[in-house]
Amino acid sequence: MFEKSENRDDYQRVPRPLAAMARDLPDRHHIPDHHHRRSQLIYGTTGAITVDTAHGTWVVPATRGVWVPAGVTHAMSCIGAVRMRTLYIRPAAAPRLPAVPTVVAVSPLLRELIEAATRIPVEYEVGGRDGAVMDLLLRELEPRPVPALHLPSAAGDQQLAGLCAAIHAEPGRSWTTTTAAAHAHLSPRTLQRRFGTATGMTLSHWVQQSRLLHAVTLLAGGVPVTTVAARLGYATPSAFTAMFRRALGVAPSSYFATPGE
Repeated sequence: MFEKSENRDDYQRVPRPLAAMARDLPDRHHIPDHHHRRSQLIYGTTGAITVDTAHGTWVVPATRGVWVPAGVTHAMSCIGAVRMRTLYIRPAAAPRLPAVPTVVAVSPLLRELIEAATRIPVEYEVGGRDGAVMDLLLRELEPRPVPALHLPSAAGDQQLAGLCAAIHAEPGRSWTTTTAAAHAHLSPRTLQRRFGTATGMTLSHWVQQSRLLHAVTLLAGGVPVTTVAARLGYATPSAFTAMFRRALGVAPSSYFATPGE
């Protein structure tokens, strides 16, 4: 059995439209901001993956992958041990996929095709069996729109950056305008004005987005909905579920379900 490189840079200029890399990563492994010459499908057959871009944040399990177009800066973190299976695709080879990051549904067939692709040589025979597998894989890639969990930074305002860090560290705390203003040593009116300017969001929206990001990360790790609701400060699981459904379009119990179930 031949061995393929685990270095992403080795897959950017290969003489085929599609190349696949297999790499096993430990829990909490983090890959900092970077970008690729090729478009990429980030997928793990185990655990869950968090992908951060300027367009938003996604937390996806083994039923979904994240499509990252060529040139888009992104970072990635593992929740649990992740058997990462990455596709590097020449942009012209996937014209149906969007020019912005999105989620791709991974059906059982696509999962098997991805696994097979990782065992195919980089310079596979285009007209042979390996080429047919790669062609079918490209046909099976389908975008699945899922709302992003965008949490903008307030890095340009030191006082508010400290407040955002505190909120993100304690999302279950009651962060009213009054308590947040006191934490940042600002008046409530000044806080509201500066927070909107720095982040493009109201304080309440930012707090909700922080809670949602924590929620999907906990859910991806198998934490029960009732426990997640309590940790995030909701009086009842139903109140948390209602907020989650309003923001992301599905109930927490369905967010990581296999498409079509």
